[in-house]
Amino acid sequence: MDSASPRSPRRGLEAFAFRDFRRYQLARVAAVLGAEAQSVAVAWQVYSITHRALDLGYTGLALFLPGLLFLLPAGHVADRFDRRQVILICYGLQIFCTLGLLALTRTGAPRVYSIYAVLFFIGTARAFSGPASSALIPHLVPEVHFVNAITWGGAIFQFANVTGPALGGLLFTLPLGGLLAAEKLRGAGIVYVFTLATLVWFLALVGSLKVRPGRMEHRAASLKVILAGFQYVRSSPMLLGSFSLDLFVVLLGGAVALMPIFANEILHTGPRGLGLLRAAPAIGALTVSLLLTRFPLRHHAGLRLFICVALFGAATVTFGLSHSLWLSLAALAVSGAADMISVIIRGSLLQLATPPEMRGRVSAVNSLFVGASNELGEFESGLTAQWWGAVRATVAGGIGALAIAGLWTIFFPSLRRVDELTSASLRPQAQPQAAEAGL
Repeated sequence: MDSASPRSPRRGLEAFAFRDFRRYQLARVAAVLGAEAQSVAVAWQVYSITHRALDLGYTGLALFLPGLLFLLPAGHVADRFDRRQVILICYGLQIFCTLGLLALTRTGAPRVYSIYAVLFFIGTARAFSGPASSALIPHLVPEVHFVNAITWGGAIFQFANVTGPALGGLLFTLPLGGLLAAEKLRGAGIVYVFTLATLVWFLALVGSLKVRPGRMEHRAASLKVILAGFQYVRSSPMLLGSFSLDLFVVLLGGAVALMPIFANEILHTGPRGLGLLRAAPAIGALTVSLLLTRFPLRHHAGLRLFICVALFGAATVTFGLSHSLWLSLAALAVSGAADMISVIIRGSLLQLATPPEMRGRVSAVNSLFVGASNELGEFESGLTAQWWGAVRATVAGGIGALAIAGLWTIFFPSLRRVDELTSASLRPQAQPQAAEAGL
C-alpha cells in the first residue's frame, strides 16, 4: 500500500489521492499508447511485405499464442515473486523486442517471419505481465477505493485504446523532411522509436513505485500449486459464473469483426463510417466510466451485471437491424457503455473475492477466458456471417447474449445475489473455496 500520506481526495478522484496509483496510471497510459501505435505500424509493415490479409491474422496469432502456452506459469510467477519486479522484467523484454523491430525496419526489407518471431516474444512478455499487473492494483489503493481505481483504470485504457492507433497512423505518415538523417527511420521506424520512449517512461514510473508486494505464494512450484487458480475458480460459482458469462456473451454478441461489412454494404458510409463505428463503443465505455467515478456502484452489483449484459445483447440486435448510421452509432455506444459496467463489476469481483496470494493465478485464468472470447468471437462472427449473412449473424448473436444472461441468472444465483463490491461481503463466500483449492 502507498505509505505516503494521501492528498485530500475530491469526489470521484479518490484513487488518485495515492501517489503509487497516480504513477502507475501515468505509466499504463503511455504503455498502451505505445503498444497500440506499434500495432498499426506492424500491421502496415506486414501487409506491405505480403499483400495478404491472412498474414495480418497471423500477427494476432503470434501475440495471442504465448498467452495460451504460458498461462499456468505466468499466474504462478505473479504469485511467487514480487509483482512489481515481474512487470519491470516483462516490459524490459518488450524494449528489446521493439528494438528488434526497429533493427529489422532499418534493414529495408525485413522478412515477415522475423516480425512474427519478435511478436511472439512480445506476446510472451504480455502473458507474464498481465496477471502481475492485474494483481498489483489492490496494493496501490485502500480497499474502500478499489472500485474507483478499477473504474478509472477502464477509462484510462479506453482513452489510450482509441488514441493509440490514431497516433500510430499519424506518426507513420509524418512528413519529417530533413529532421532525420536516417531515411529508413521513417514510417514504421519512427513509430517504433515512439514506442521505445513510452516503454522507457513506463519502466521509470513503475520503478519509482514505493509499494513492494513481495512474495504472496511461498510454496514451491508443483502441479497442485500451479493449477490452484483453476481449482479456485472451479470451486467458486460466483467467479466461474462471472468469467464464463463474459466468455459466452462476447463469443456470441461481438460484432466488431463485421463492422467493415456493415459500413460498406448496409450503411454505405465507406472508411470514414467504419472509423466512426469502431470508435463508438469506446466512446460509450469512456463516457460511462467517467460517470461512474462520480456515481459509483454501491449495491445490487450482481443484478446490475446481468442487466448490463442484457442491454449489451439488445444493443447488438439493434445495431444488426439498423440501416441508419446514427442509430448504429448510438447502439454501439450503448453496447460499449453496458460492457464497461460489466467490466468494472467483474474486475472488482476478481480481485476482492480472491485472496491476495491467489490473485496472480486467478487473473491468469481470467485472461484465458477474456482472450478466448475476443479471439474466438471474431472467428465465430466471421463464420456465421459467411453462413447467414452479416445482419442475421449479428442479430442472432445479440439474441444469444440475451439468452445467456437469462440462463446464467438461473445457473449462478450466487452471482446474481452479489450486493456490495467489498471483500467483507464477497470473501465469506471465498473462504470455503480457498480451503477446497488447497490454500
